Amino acid sequence: MSTPAAASSWPVPLPVALRRVRPVLSVLPVVAVVVLLGLPVPPDSSATPADAASGLVVMCALVQAVRRAGRPLTRTAAVVLGLPVVGIAVAAAGAASTGDAITGLARYLQAFVLVPIAVLLLVRDRRGARLVLWSLVGLALWQGGIGVHQYLTGTGASYQGADIRAVGTFGPSFVMGMATVVAFGVVAATGLALGTRVRRQRLVAAGCALALLVPLALSFSRGAWIATAVACGALLLLAGVRQAAKVCAAGVAVSVVLVGGFGLGAAVLEERLTSITKVTDAPDQSVVDRYSMWAAAVDIWRGDPVTGVGLKSFAAHRDSHASLALSSASDTEGAGQAFRRQPLLSPHNMYLLILSEQGMLGLLTMAGSWLALLVCALRRMRRGGRGARDCALAVCGLLLWQLVNFLYTDIGGPSTILTAVCLGLAAWWALTPADAAAPTASVTPGAPSTPVTPTTRTVPSTPSTPSTPTTPTTKSAPR
Repeated sequence: MSTPAAASSWPVPLPVALRRVRPVLSVLPVVAVVVLLGLPVPPDSSATPADAASGLVVMCALVQAVRRAGRPLTRTAAVVLGLPVVGIAVAAAGAASTGDAITGLARYLQAFVLVPIAVLLLVRDRRGARLVLWSLVGLALWQGGIGVHQYLTGTGASYQGADIRAVGTFGPSFVMGMATVVAFGVVAATGLALGTRVRRQRLVAAGCALALLVPLALSFSRGAWIATAVACGALLLLAGVRQAAKVCAAGVAVSVVLVGGFGLGAAVLEERLTSITKVTDAPDQSVVDRYSMWAAAVDIWRGDPVTGVGLKSFAAHRDSHASLALSSASDTEGAGQAFRRQPLLSPHNMYLLILSEQGMLGLLTMAGSWLALLVCALRRMRRGGRGARDCALAVCGLLLWQLVNFLYTDIGGPSTILTAVCLGLAAWWALTPADAAAPTASVTPGAPSTPVTPTTRTVPSTPSTPSTPTTPTTKSAPR
């Protein structure tokens, strides 16, 4: 007698559980890309395991789109994310060689089109977005911990004759890698702390953000400092004056304790900070090289203002447009690598790199796409629900950080794939329908037994049947 009921009830919870975890499972390939960036990077390798995993992310998103058998992107998302293809394709056609065209086209499409679209399709709700954001914080803690150890033990990259620069597992060849990862962690943790009402998440995220300020400072990356200050300042203003005052007070207290109390890199940090303003008054060689390459990029663009000189062609035109003050390479050593000269193949400014290689067409299409993402994300955050405010703040902060940091760096190195992930998160928040930010309807999908409510259906039918007076005992017995 009891076996039919058991047989009919046991399969029901399984689909419900699968539907509840499916949005989280779908985002695991994106998390795998983030986790693989914690592995050591070979000094002469242009491809990393994270790049291979990004191909898996694109394949998973393609399979998912085919299984849904519908339009994977909205019209707005297709236009905004597909707009950079125009300038990239035209610049690839004007490249100096077929090899440059293929490699440049693949890299740009990977970083700014394919992976962002894949992340947009794989992130289904705020739970998946939180998982990716916390994976960024975890990667930042891992790389930051290695960087602090490198500073304390003198095993980091060479900086002013001492091996004290924190570079994590990226090595001196990709000196901006750890700074980018740690800055992403600071911004993501700040957004998660400011936007949540859960006390535990607020405390953990705020603690992670404050702890990551140490390796960020020891990276000696002025561009990452400026971008982080701008992004976190914007998040504080969006969160409210009261929270902004609390976080600023905590940040000042941590800075005083670390720098003033323990003297953690006080002299080096002070010299690095003052060098930001020394543009004309005795600047260091890195500042001279950067501004010389910026001037060269603008001069290259003047020669072909509409379509540029072609992908990966900046290095070929650099020497004919740069001043004599520019050094052709920078010296790198430390962190387990011998001394080597690193050629300066880009202007260290993403906007000027696009302007020189893709012309005004490429700058308008690519920068226009990023600006549209930022505007749509901020507009939706003002309209969006309170439940996803932590994701909204973190995603908007990451996008703003990247747009500011592009003033001081460009794509290149293993951390480029994180740029694609952050653009995908921004696209998920800015371009998906409003109900996609909420958790998927996993509370009621597995309740086929609830629609048949015998009590509500039998009550209205009994009052109009007085013709069945007797047999109360026969009816109550089977009940």
